[in-house]
Amino acid sequence: MRTTQLSKGPVSISIFERSANFAHRVALLANGESRTYEWLEAQSRVRAAQLLRGCADLEEARIGFLMEPGLDYVVTQWAIWRAGGIAVPLCPEHPDPELTYIIEDAGVSLLLASEVLDEKLRPIARAQNLSYRSISGSGGEVSSEENETVELPILSLDRRAMILYTSGTTGRPKGAVSTHANMTAHMESLVEAWNWDGQDHILHVLPLHHTHGVVNALCCALYSGATVEFSRPEATQCWDRFASGEVTVFMAVPTIYSKLLHAWEQADDFTRARWTKGAAKLRLMVSGSAALPVSIFERWKAATGHDLLERYGMTEIGMGLSNPYAGERRPGTVGQPLPSVDLRIVNPESHKVLAEGLHSIEEGASGEIQVRGPMVFSEYWGRPDDTTASFEDGWFRTGDEAVLEEGYYRILGRRSVDILKSGGYKISAVEIEEVLRSHPVVQDCAVVGLPCEEWGERVAAAVVVEPVAQLGSTCRVLPDRILSGQEGPDARSKAVKSILGGWSRERLAPYKVPRTWLCLDELPRNAMGKIQKPAVQDLFAAHGGGPLEVSR
Repeated sequence: MRTTQLSKGPVSISIFERSANFAHRVALLANGESRTYEWLEAQSRVRAAQLLRGCADLEEARIGFLMEPGLDYVVTQWAIWRAGGIAVPLCPEHPDPELTYIIEDAGVSLLLASEVLDEKLRPIARAQNLSYRSISGSGGEVSSEENETVELPILSLDRRAMILYTSGTTGRPKGAVSTHANMTAHMESLVEAWNWDGQDHILHVLPLHHTHGVVNALCCALYSGATVEFSRPEATQCWDRFASGEVTVFMAVPTIYSKLLHAWEQADDFTRARWTKGAAKLRLMVSGSAALPVSIFERWKAATGHDLLERYGMTEIGMGLSNPYAGERRPGTVGQPLPSVDLRIVNPESHKVLAEGLHSIEEGASGEIQVRGPMVFSEYWGRPDDTTASFEDGWFRTGDEAVLEEGYYRILGRRSVDILKSGGYKISAVEIEEVLRSHPVVQDCAVVGLPCEEWGERVAAAVVVEPVAQLGSTCRVLPDRILSGQEGPDARSKAVKSILGGWSRERLAPYKVPRTWLCLDELPRNAMGKIQKPAVQDLFAAHGGGPLEVSR
């Protein structure tokens, strides 16, 4: 057996070229192992040669890969790109039908899986009659029967690089295609805005099938020469890593921050003090992928001293808005347009521009966010009509509603599920949710619209209550036997309605007060922690459309 020799031919993709500048720095940490940029560059070349197997260029073949976060994920991602393929990262938590849907929709020609996930992906590959390879680890050299020199293709920035699937909160997920140019623009914008550099060390706990985990946390770090430490989002483990003093950057979704806060609040005084001191030393903590409740923002600041940096983005555009790295971070807002991002608010019916950049044309008016810039995706894979429909005069139509207030953008919600129309009023579900979360009994909630012949839509609230042990004197108002579910789900929902109905009427306009209530043990969420509102609507339907009515 003889070792394959790889050429050092030129590559125009900057994330690869930049790795040579950081050769001896630690790039990756996972499961107690550390690897340098030099190792990552060499191993990705080796695996690219494996993927090519005698052909000159994968020519944008879609390569699906299922791997847990760690060394093999990054080596495989880089190898697909180096070989000229399009990376299609798959989520280990997705059920088989969802994985099959993505594989079929993207037209994947080769599937790769780590040894740990082999049993999950191999049967799907067999059923789809697809080429399949199990990756046995990234620590060694690739061998071949004969000595050969493998020329890796010369890549240009206009190559299609990756297909990430949308969250599917309002329909079947669509594959958003980004070129290397799109991704480079995305990275450069965030590196500038968030002051990334080679001294950074990010604790990475996010899924790697979504732009938050793939680009914001992983690629931006590697583009900057920083260290990426992979970890599970286990609360105590995260706090202990903060306390080590080694971590400088952390990114998570609101659900993770909520779990971290719960662990902090349950810890003894000595542990809390140690965790707080360590967390205070981080230079940047970011929240995204779902709206950050103001209550979590305030509790996190009280626990750590950090104003969480909330930003706004989506699969199709990367990141569009961010609260400032240096400057006021306003809770309940997503800040201002990032570098290289053109952003405006448009009335989707009249097409009138209501705000652009930091300039309000019609003060206080809300409308659809539209984005333009080099980071905006190129197309929905295999959906030319959807691609065309998603743009207006070169601006991408996000489908999200927002308002510009005193120089900061505030998201009102997804127009399709978060903007309700009841009795002639346009209502933000996000606004109502924020009010409900401020009540001590409410751990989490989701507000949706239900069909109503009289009102068009009626406002409905699904509520998860705090554990009885955390409520203290509140249990005098809501007996623990009811909150704990001992008297059945309907009794619990009626009890929640009895206290939150009147309480809401004191804080919300009458037309915004939920008329239908449902108490749940948990809300349906996707892998990124985003609430699946169509699934919430289905839960109300399962209860007869919501039997627990509150009069207007």
